[in-house]
Amino acid sequence: MYDFLLRPRTFVAGLAVALVAGCAVPVKTTPPPPVKETPKCEAAASGDALVGNWLSVHRQKGVAGELRTLFTLHPDGAMAYTEQLKRGKNPSQGIDEAGCWKRDQQTLVLRTLLSNGAPIETSDPIYTNRYTIVAASGQSLTLKSPDGVTIKAKRMSPGYRLPF
Repeated sequence: MYDFLLRPRTFVAGLAVALVAGCAVPVKTTPPPPVKETPKCEAAASGDALVGNWLSVHRQKGVAGELRTLFTLHPDGAMAYTEQLKRGKNPSQGIDEAGCWKRDQQTLVLRTLLSNGAPIETSDPIYTNRYTIVAASGQSLTLKSPDGVTIKAKRMSPGYRLPF
């Protein structure tokens, strides 16, 4: 019935294990970090003249080569921004960004969510760009960047992509 009394070593060993287990520090589990919610794009106003593919080709002081920038502004508020630097016979270098756009009165706001296919830190202000809308007509768009650079773009057909 009470075999543990007959075997003192077993009783002492069991008591020691129980005491040590009772003194063990409980393992603290840290909760997983909160999941960041991807911002949702807001649809553009019906008939907004900014919707479409806009290509700007220009040279910039201090940059050797021609810069080609394609803004693709979708009616659902999604955007794609592709910029390539073309230098003679060398392969083009560039960046592809995707995210959301909106018109804030006379300002075009581009908010990047993916840069070259990778998610970005949405709180970093470098991924939000604002351009003053100087003129927007059926076939041309003129923007001014915060540093005063004028960007002139022409409307391209739907589905247009920059050549490699």
